[in-house]
Amino acid sequence: MIPFTSYDLGWVVLCIGMAIGAGIIYMPIQAGVKGIWVFVFAIVLSYPAIYWLQDLYLKTLTQTKSCDSYAEIITQYLGKNWGGLLGIAYFLMLLMGILNYSMSLVNDSATYLHSYHLTDTFLSKTNWYPLILLAIIVAIANQGERLLFRISGPMILFKLGVIVFLGLVMLPYWSLSNISAFPPLLPFLRDVLLTLPFTLFSILFVQILNPMNIAFRKVERDPLVASYRAVRATRIAYIVLAVSVLFFAFSFSFAISKEEAISALDQNISALALASQIMPGNMVNVLSVTLNIFAILTAFFSIYLGFKEAVIGLAVNIISRIAGTSHINRATLSLVVAVGIVIFLWVWVSFDFSVMLLMQISGPIFGLVACLIPYYLVAKVPALENLRAKRNYYIAFYGILLCISPFLKFVE
Repeated sequence: MIPFTSYDLGWVVLCIGMAIGAGIIYMPIQAGVKGIWVFVFAIVLSYPAIYWLQDLYLKTLTQTKSCDSYAEIITQYLGKNWGGLLGIAYFLMLLMGILNYSMSLVNDSATYLHSYHLTDTFLSKTNWYPLILLAIIVAIANQGERLLFRISGPMILFKLGVIVFLGLVMLPYWSLSNISAFPPLLPFLRDVLLTLPFTLFSILFVQILNPMNIAFRKVERDPLVASYRAVRATRIAYIVLAVSVLFFAFSFSFAISKEEAISALDQNISALALASQIMPGNMVNVLSVTLNIFAILTAFFSIYLGFKEAVIGLAVNIISRIAGTSHINRATLSLVVAVGIVIFLWVWVSFDFSVMLLMQISGPIFGLVACLIPYYLVAKVPALENLRAKRNYYIAFYGILLCISPFLKFVE
């Protein structure tokens, strides 16, 4: 029996922290705008697929001889050219996530500071506030997973408790008037596909699986034991998330009207930021604010590990083609990448792009990297033959749905 250690628990907590981010705090808004029936059907389609795709994705990563980055893992399966190409796709998947969380972190924190009269203006509109905030957060995240265990762990456990508590507190605000009539079939199917990215991101933590795989391989000599510990951590995290997030999301959906959801969509704020404006009771407001900030902050910490690893992987792939791997100084490269991420995100948040829209258009990237690429690898690579199963067809089907979902915005 392989013991479950505090290190395993740390990764379970980081997986939960990765999932409880923009997805869960924006999903009630999407559910309120589109209706509860659309939300229910999107959940039924998404949650089994999420469990299977994360399991398959992780197992395709654990069966290589070495693992320093996603691009290098793919290179071992398909060669350097495919490693570079699919490394770019992996980078884009993580890019979508970190863009979401950086925008939410800056906008929501500035909204709260203004709402509680701590500032006279929205600091998100200044040049200095986003730069300082992002520099501090990246500096903390850059210290590695063990520090993040200590910093993020208490916040993640707190926000998990708050999710359950807020779900209970919302019960008196439930209203049957918020349950819309069943829509016509074609608009219903269209809206289900448009809602898939939100239900996907509500409990998805695929972005952190490769950093977790690499970390377990570094501390565990036997690759089979490392794989077992990584898979076990993901399954525990999934079960905890599925139960708590569904309760929270449904409770919030029953308590928010369509008009309030549309208002939040127009303001580009989350359901929790909306709740702090419209619901009485200081305790609920404080908990909502704390949960929102903790959710975005810890998700940013979690996805940063994967994003930085993806950037370094692409850089190594490019540098090795030009000068060979012997000329790569990992410490210098890590510092340059960290500084570059801060500057890039600082420029990005100045555009104030809609978080909800970004989540929808990122569906194809996640469909490709998390669903279709693992399906292709298992189908084509003889070394992964042991992972072939009928459920892989559903993973591929779900990936295709994610790929086509944003295009339905044109007929919305």
